[in-house]
Amino acid sequence: MPEGDVVWRTARRLDLALGGRELLAADLRWPSLATVDLSGRVVLEVVSVGKHLLTRLTGTADEPPATLHSHLRMEGSWYVERTGSTGGRRSASGIRAVLETAEWTAVGHKLGMLDLVATAHEDELVGHLGPDLLGPGWDPQEAQRRLLADPGRAVGEALLDQRVLAGVGTFYLAEACFLARLTPWTPVRDVPSPAKLIELVHRLLDVNKERVDQVTTGDLRRGRQNFAHARSGLPCLRCGGTVRVAPLGAPPQDRTAFYCPGCQAGPTPTDDGRPQQPLGHGRRRGVAAPAYRTRR
Repeated sequence: MPEGDVVWRTARRLDLALGGRELLAADLRWPSLATVDLSGRVVLEVVSVGKHLLTRLTGTADEPPATLHSHLRMEGSWYVERTGSTGGRRSASGIRAVLETAEWTAVGHKLGMLDLVATAHEDELVGHLGPDLLGPGWDPQEAQRRLLADPGRAVGEALLDQRVLAGVGTFYLAEACFLARLTPWTPVRDVPSPAKLIELVHRLLDVNKERVDQVTTGDLRRGRQNFAHARSGLPCLRCGGTVRVAPLGAPPQDRTAFYCPGCQAGPTPTDDGRPQQPLGHGRRRGVAAPAYRTRR
């Protein structure tokens, strides 16, 4: 699932293409929105809130200002093309939204969520989120308060909880825990400095928001850009030991967590210790696949 920095870049790209421009047409291929007509409205701005995208529109004589909310989930994307050019479009069956202006057209492909609400009611969709790591109102003190609210919870689960802080996925979970030298299963109460951990997560997303390739090592060479995520079965770039992966959380909501036993201290309750081998560790759009196999 794209993380906060990817969604931030998507919002910026959409805002540059659509912001301040009138919609000539809007084709929303979503059951609850199929009859909605947004043509004639002007796009005020497109912003991200954590992993959510908000396209804010002017009102009409009969309707208040509205917000088109979308979420990419696992496979979704928004891309921009010149109006009238469809050569670069992905499969038509996956298109969920088309927003057309005189110059640019934005296409939402395989979106996981699409809603339309009055802008005054945006909180109904994103009001539950914790502080947005890349938002203008980033509040590290509030993020720390939410993190510490459940001291017995595994820190990896807490970081992934969008109600604690908005924008972290499994990539930044793995990299932040590696850099903090803690396993993702470490209870929050055992984190030496929650404030420093939150600062670290914020810094990782902030330094990566302007670039496509997410880098946490400072090394731009392929295969050396990150420490732990999607590197199961491969040598640790720091100690040379083998990076491992195990489930984090309870099924069916469990996620994959990568870590290095030599560099990270703490419990590993869901890792049974059997040898693992990699099945590949490439990433597309900054999203890594949980690729590993356990030898029986």
